[in-house]
Amino acid sequence: MGQNVEKPPLPVPTPAQQAVLDRIRVQRERLRARSAAERQERAIARGRSRVDPAAPLPQRLLAFGRLHPVATLAVAGLALAGGPRRMLRWAGVLLPLLSRLRS
Repeated sequence: MGQNVEKPPLPVPTPAQQAVLDRIRVQRERLRARSAAERQERAIARGRSRVDPAAPLPQRLLAFGRLHPVATLAVAGLALAGGPRRMLRWAGVLLPLLSRLRS
């Protein structure tokens, strides 16, 4: 296992083979660059994906909506299914509660 086994030298590629190897090398570099760009974009997005507790309520709701799009759509769908009268009734209940929590 600790023996140094000499590997035979690689054959010299023909011009056609070298052209293919060059295309593969360029493609690998392009894929590495794209992967690095995607990792950087995800890192930047992670920095933006937080809800700032000191932000105004509309801004926090928008941040929550971006973080949880399925839950937001579900709540919006339930609100639309309930109708405008029911939404106004619930707003009359929830808005005073929210204003008390803010104070």
